[in-house]
Amino acid sequence: MPTDPTTVLMIAGFAFAALLTVALIGLRGWRDWLQLKHAEIGAGALHDRPLPSGSARIEVADLKERVRKLEAIASGIEL
Repeated sequence: MPTDPTTVLMIAGFAFAALLTVALIGLRGWRDWLQLKHAEIGAGALHDRPLPSGSARIEVADLKERVRKLEAIASGIEL
């Protein structure tokens, strides 16, 4: 382990510079991510979802009917 004060100060300085660099890169990424989310909210991208197609609606209605029939069978009700 080096005990020379110059060496210790150089190692500490390089470690501080590396830590500062990593912190600044992380801060830049955080700001860019926040800006992206702000732009998505402003554009309404989080609320605009495509409506299901007609065949998907029919399929969901069919599945609901099947579940209703299975629940009726499970409870002992005759259809």
